Amino acid sequence: MAEPDPQDSAGILFTRLAEVIYASAAFDEIYQALCSAAPRLVSGCDRASLMIADSGRYVTAASSDQIAGQVDALERQTGQGPCVDAISDEAAQIVTDLSVASPWPAFSEQVLSVTPVRGAAGFRLIVDDRKVGALNVFSDTPGALTRESADQATVLAAFASVSLSAAAHRERADSLQRGLESNREIAKAVGLLMAFYKISSEEALGKLRRTSQDLNVKMSEVAREVVQHHDRR
Repeated sequence: MAEPDPQDSAGILFTRLAEVIYASAAFDEIYQALCSAAPRLVSGCDRASLMIADSGRYVTAASSDQIAGQVDALERQTGQGPCVDAISDEAAQIVTDLSVASPWPAFSEQVLSVTPVRGAAGFRLIVDDRKVGALNVFSDTPGALTRESADQATVLAAFASVSLSAAAHRERADSLQRGLESNREIAKAVGLLMAFYKISSEEALGKLRRTSQDLNVKMSEVAREVVQHHDRR
């Protein structure tokens, strides 16, 4: 019996994730769905959390498990870590082995001593040009988070940004589905455009929409071309 294609599995999961988001404008449900999906969509990720900035404080909005929430608590306690830096910095924050080298010595020391987490990364979320939080992914295996992991997490973070923006504007199933069309290619294209042009998720999605309209081509086809062009580089 042939093994299932990981890309197909990811596509199915994105579709199910989108269905959860389409069905509800409740932020807590969206946050939890994103964290629960991360270990299945990001290579090397064992657990994940989503922290948001709220009135100058960092709050864990959701986590895949208790340990991920504990790591977030250590970020708040030490005032340093992947989420804190991801929110304030444009670049993703990735440390594949906290025991070897880390820009967050106090945080890393605590994480290594009280949790099984050995690698951590943070990816900023932007809604309406505002830095609202970050998606954190954690690995229990040193070196398990790779460039591929970062690319996958960037796609998920872009998907999260667009989804949260839609919920913020009370957009429900019909308008959000037009934006994402249950299609991971669109989410990946949004992430690539955000990184290349240094723009928000809404601006990137707008670029895809305008190009789709100008060329009279489905947005999913435009997104596929963006992704294929990037992969050929």
